[in-house]
Amino acid sequence: MRIMVDTLNIQVVPQERIAIIGAGKVGTAVGYLLKKAGYDIIAIADRNPAVFENGFSYTGGKPYSNLEEAARGANVIFITTPDDEISGTCKTLSDSGAILPGDKVIHMSGAGGLDLLESARRSGALVASIHPIQSFADIEGAIENLPGSTFGVTAQREIESWAEKLVRDLGGRPFLVSEADKPLYHAAACMASNYLTTLMYTVEAIYASFGLTREESLQAFWPLVRGTMKNIERQGTVSALTGPIARGDLGTIQKHLAAFSVKLPHFLPIYRELGLLTVDLGVEKQSLSAERAEALKHLLLGEIDHE
Repeated sequence: MRIMVDTLNIQVVPQERIAIIGAGKVGTAVGYLLKKAGYDIIAIADRNPAVFENGFSYTGGKPYSNLEEAARGANVIFITTPDDEISGTCKTLSDSGAILPGDKVIHMSGAGGLDLLESARRSGALVASIHPIQSFADIEGAIENLPGSTFGVTAQREIESWAEKLVRDLGGRPFLVSEADKPLYHAAACMASNYLTTLMYTVEAIYASFGLTREESLQAFWPLVRGTMKNIERQGTVSALTGPIARGDLGTIQKHLAAFSVKLPHFLPIYRELGLLTVDLGVEKQSLSAERAEALKHLLLGEIDHE
């Protein structure tokens, strides 16, 4: 008996051969996780030999100091250099012929759009950006924290589904972000992470003004921060709001403003601005009357004497 095979209905999917250009924390961690998920990492490249050799131990990709050589032979190219180098690196690869029609080229910048990969698109490649809403102090931390993170995905329509699957294979949760929204999307992530760090640094400095070391300050306020984050996670931001502004305690806010004016005047602007935003949150929570909110705003704006 002869078995007939309808070759017209067989779709051959080329094996994806991945090169990672830029062997920093995120690029190396992505290579490690993709390898673990079954992807073929054929190359990892960086101009710093110490970095790319370390990247090889995590990804198994052949290490290169020449970026163009690393990209040749791959049909999926991750450019995980610092943001300011993405466009130039992509152009170098495109001009050298390392990027071919049908290749996929991906960057992981939060604020950058697909325009950073325009030279690859002109070479016939399909381009995308995947950005994890997460912070990474080192490679091990990135490997641990990437799974479970949400990724903003910006991609040409032809590979949107492919990019979303890639994120899921990394253990992440994808959602689509338009190019127009990327700067605000990334700004919000910076506020949630970088500015939170700066705010905690400011709190340390305030505690230091009356004699505590940074370690003592962190030990003092960290349980409060941890409890607040748990409340936000369980209840959401509006319901988690507590404190004197949520209660409408004008007298307490007056004392705060007076103390900053005398002892730490350079922190007064940030206290005022955050206070004004918190008033709006208190109104949304309905713990603060409109009249009390108005009085608090006048106080925070300096329209009522707090001496």
